[in-house]
Amino acid sequence: MPTEALLQAHYYGINGVFTDDFPGKPLMPFNYTGTPPSNLQTNNGTKVYRLAYNATVQLVIQGNIIIAPESHPTHLHGLNFFVVGRGVGNFDPGKDPSKFNLVDPVEHGVWFFHCHLEVHTTWGLKMAFLVENGEDPNESIEPPPSDLPKC
Repeated sequence: MPTEALLQAHYYGINGVFTDDFPGKPLMPFNYTGTPPSNLQTNNGTKVYRLAYNATVQLVIQGNIIIAPESHPTHLHGLNFFVVGRGVGNFDPGKDPSKFNLVDPVEHGVWFFHCHLEVHTTWGLKMAFLVENGEDPNESIEPPPSDLPKC
């Protein structure tokens, strides 16, 4: 865990708190509902995924059977997002998007994305989206308050 808040590090340009190389796709795809590989080559780090202001993002949460199959109640802080689909098994980017509900999807208003099972966040089921500022002042983050406590 970083010792400096990510938002403050971003706002003040503090280097070394995080990197912006969180992968957009799995580094080592495998059959997530079949036999898992023997070495997942996991690594530690504080990485964020950069998004342009007002970007549209498709986020696929792919479950797997490593350790045990179970549900991961997740949510995202700070942004509105729509749940357009869900299912069982491996996500198929060629077929599954045709089943998305783009007419009246459920909207969730809630940057920090994580599993709500606390032990899972300690295992790494968490990440952060860093949304860049827009063009106008009202599309940019405000400075932290002068009395903001330090981490």
